[in-house]
Amino acid sequence: MLFPGIGLEGQQRLLASRVVVVGCGATGSAISSLLARSGVGTLRIIDRDYVEPSNLQRQSLFDESDAAESVPKAIAAARKIAAFNSEIVVEAQVADLIPGNIESLLANVDLVLDGTDNFETRYLVNDFAVKASLPWIYTAAVGSYAVSMNVIPGRTACLACMFPDQPSGMIETCETAGILATAVSLAASIAATEALKFLTGAPDKLRTTLLSFDVWTNDRAEVSAVKPRSNCRACQQRHFVHLAGEARPHITLCGRNSVQIHERHRPLDLGEISGRLKPHGTVRHTDFVLKFWREPFEMTLFPDGRAIIKGTTDTAIARSLYARFVGN
Repeated sequence: MLFPGIGLEGQQRLLASRVVVVGCGATGSAISSLLARSGVGTLRIIDRDYVEPSNLQRQSLFDESDAAESVPKAIAAARKIAAFNSEIVVEAQVADLIPGNIESLLANVDLVLDGTDNFETRYLVNDFAVKASLPWIYTAAVGSYAVSMNVIPGRTACLACMFPDQPSGMIETCETAGILATAVSLAASIAATEALKFLTGAPDKLRTTLLSFDVWTNDRAEVSAVKPRSNCRACQQRHFVHLAGEARPHITLCGRNSVQIHERHRPLDLGEISGRLKPHGTVRHTDFVLKFWREPFEMTLFPDGRAIIKGTTDTAIARSLYARFVGN
């Protein structure tokens, strides 16, 4: 409230704001923490994954107990935020954002922030945001590189304007390039600050460029995003291919030799399945997640029927294991 750019009125605007963070890994957890500490009144955190020990180097909302219990990231984030700011509302959504649920998961919010680890989900968010005229902020970090861009539908370029086609060939990931927590912190700080500008009613202060910075080499670049590209398939032609689910590829999770099975959406009784799986391997479950180990694979099963199969990147093997131990 003492900062002249925000003040009492801006703080009240923040308290009345509703923000969704899609993905609560490295950038998503840092963004969520910054916005919660800034007093954003309602935070909806969407994440499909669970906490692992390797996350702790860069994912600032989690600790070793979360990893030991395989707590879903959205749940763990909500718990941590409640411990330092109990006066705001945090809605934890343990889900994979897909065309079938995006309308409900991104409903009734003022702004969307990107904490994802793949372009497919970002293109999906961009399609929905452009169609619904919902502002969102693209953010990414890998290696020592941080990047962010504001997307204000009808005013600025969208993600498809800047990247008409999904990057192909060898794309750096956390698994191949590693990641510096400092690059994560920079990307999240830039995105959270832009969010504060938007939410407190300072549109003239918003950056209108795609900004990138390498914290190791000090290389910096900005590309203008002031105007939409004239032939953009999303914001100009209104052709929302990702929202329609056209050619949606299978997603391999960042930093792990694993495949996500998300075709079958049905409620599961984790206690019943735990008893059924015990003769076939090691099993442990909580209200939020079931872990099943059968060498050389590890299966993490969620109550909505989704599963992450670790130990393979072959979708056929993953689906076969799911059918064998969970059912069709």
